[in-house]
Amino acid sequence: MTDTMDAPNAETVAAQNDAFRRNACLAIPYRANDPVLKGQMVMTQAVHAEGAAFIQSCLGAIGRLDHFPADNDPDGFHDFGSVEVFGTAVWFKIDVYDDDTLSFGSDMLDDPARSYRVLTVLFPSDW
Repeated sequence: MTDTMDAPNAETVAAQNDAFRRNACLAIPYRANDPVLKGQMVMTQAVHAEGAAFIQSCLGAIGRLDHFPADNDPDGFHDFGSVEVFGTAVWFKIDVYDDDTLSFGSDMLDDPARSYRVLTVLFPSDW
């Protein structure tokens, strides 16, 4: 028998990941009653090497993404996505850690007080 008592709420995690992604990529503020989500955004050297215009286009496309097909989002967390920028596939992924030391993955993905998000922008070849 599987214990689902501690399973994170997928809708809550997805909403938090969406809010964090939009805030990190588009500087869209969190809504008044929503928690401020702690975290950071990073990108691979390969993405960074493409220059400022490419990076800005990546952030715009990632921040506006609102379609998460089940084959790319089986848990419903909105923690991975793929966009096309200037004809190039760009991925993002969100990992959730216990805190900003990034030592351990969070067991409480849906608890903003016990989670720290890292949004990584990368090319498929960086994986």
